[in-house]
Amino acid sequence: MDKALFYLSLARKAGRLELGEEPVGAAARAGKARLVIAAADASDHTWRRAKSFVAGTDQICVKIPFSKDQLGQAVGRQSLALAALTDPALALSFLQALNQPEALRQEQEALEGQVQRLAQRKQEQKAHRRNVRMGKGHKKK
Repeated sequence: MDKALFYLSLARKAGRLELGEEPVGAAARAGKARLVIAAADASDHTWRRAKSFVAGTDQICVKIPFSKDQLGQAVGRQSLALAALTDPALALSFLQALNQPEALRQEQEALEGQVQRLAQRKQEQKAHRRNVRMGKGHKKK
């Protein structure tokens, strides 16, 4: 489980983690929250809010087996009930590190699809840039 908290710390340092209810809500409304996580001891109201942030979107919301204090400590805060990972690869790594393959299978498959689409998009952009560079200097007849 410590590996999962490491991924949260890494995401925080990389600027790929939104912390707290308002920033998570803003990221979800903007469609940037790949994975919204709620602490195991988050209130029912917080859990309902988290689920409403992602309702009707392809963003994922899960309750994780860490307390608010454990989450807070992982990201340099006193306490944290709600967070959102904005990078699909980090979100997938975090879910895999939770080591709950049966309980989170659908969520992992959805994130794997997002990661694959992102990798394909990057390849297409790279090929496009290469084609544009090769096209420079050649005049059409």
